Amino acid sequence: MRASEDNFIRLLRMRKEEGIQYVIETYGGLIRSIVYGRLSRFPDRAEECMNDIFFGIWQNIDGFDEKKGSFINWAAGVARLETIDMLRKIQREKGAVSVVPIEDMVILQEDRELLTLVEQEISEETEQILNCLSSKDRELFRRIFVEEQEPETAGCAMGMSRDNVYVRIFRGKKKIRRKMQSWKGTKVV
Repeated sequence: MRASEDNFIRLLRMRKEEGIQYVIETYGGLIRSIVYGRLSRFPDRAEECMNDIFFGIWQNIDGFDEKKGSFINWAAGVARLETIDMLRKIQREKGAVSVVPIEDMVILQEDRELLTLVEQEISEETEQILNCLSSKDRELFRRIFVEEQEPETAGCAMGMSRDNVYVRIFRGKKKIRRKMQSWKGTKVV
């Protein structure tokens, strides 16, 4: 069966190669621009990330719901999340402590610079995303989603009840979605 705009999702769900091939040919440019926009300094990792994205789409197509949004927005969301995961992976690898001979100290300095670039990239992206929230909500989101604190712990530290924390998270996510929609001019899932 030949893949088309009308049947490629069904082909993906049936695990037919034509479905993923259609996605690569049709949406590969969009996904590539998302990945290389954030991983341009790491071309080898960008290619690895692209492969992870297409594999993720292949594996998780059952998570796509046509009623909630378009495939292109869902795929772009998968791409953004995989790209951020790759940046975190690079950051963890570069942050690992290792013994380096004194002759190789220049390489160690380059690794620090690379780590700084990765941290800056993640930090800038996070700030852009959280900028639409109030300062209190930004702090809550940083604690929960960046520092990976439990919501109850973050709320307690900020003097909020458990229910208030979850309401703020829900409302904050809605604000972020709306902001992302205005950036792209499309509906984001």
